[in-house]
Amino acid sequence: MAETLGFVMKDISRLMRRRFDARAREIGVTRAQWHTLFVLLRNEGINQGGLAEQMEIEPITACRMIDRLEDAGLVERRHDPGDRRVRLIYLTEAARPLIERLEVIGGQVTESALAGVSPEEREQLDAILGKIRANLAPNDNEEIAHG
Repeated sequence: MAETLGFVMKDISRLMRRRFDARAREIGVTRAQWHTLFVLLRNEGINQGGLAEQMEIEPITACRMIDRLEDAGLVERRHDPGDRRVRLIYLTEAARPLIERLEVIGGQVTESALAGVSPEEREQLDAILGKIRANLAPNDNEEIAHG
């Protein structure tokens, strides 16, 4: 490969994020906001520390983002029934239409990125990226040995 795999993947990710950011800003959503909303979409009911870990940011940064999204009526904090000291974060119904718009934008950005790539090549790409992810994802034994 002329360029390292990591560099190419990082560059593609950067370019796609930049394109997505520009489109999201048109509907008034920042990168931090859409990133938080999408992580919550996949992890509703997560606590603030878990959200920060998933987003790879500091807990205080996650707290500030949650505060802003809560003020905007897009998320809510609920007490954990198992531990009243813990608050869990959920999307509100008001967030759903915004997320749907962001998903449309994401689809458009993806289609733009894959322009000229045949359906067969897309399937191959999906399979190859899935294998790469599986190769790099830690398994239980690795986490114990390195954790």
